[in-house]
Amino acid sequence: MESKLPDTLARLERTIAQRRAAAPDSSYVAQLNARGVPVIARKLGEEAVEAVVAALSGEPGELVSEAADVLFHLLVLLGAKDIPLADVLAELDRREGTSGLVEKAARKR
Repeated sequence: MESKLPDTLARLERTIAQRRAAAPDSSYVAQLNARGVPVIARKLGEEAVEAVVAALSGEPGELVSEAADVLFHLLVLLGAKDIPLADVLAELDRREGTSGLVEKAARKR
């Protein structure tokens, strides 16, 4: 089965970009952006913690839901910082085939 991941994330990134320009009273994304990067970053952190809790609860559906929230809020944060998802994907491509231990050690230099 072919993955819909790139299409889904690309559509979501476009939707978030469109909604950033909307009136804050008409869009959650616009509300977050109006409140600024620190609020968006905190929201991403909250969602990440909720994903950790869901992972530990053993309920797969809950983790799926929280993981979707993490991805959504990460894309909102990337958009607010004018960082395209393509840049993140390129970084993942760059790291492909590199041991995580090697990659972490290289960052410490």
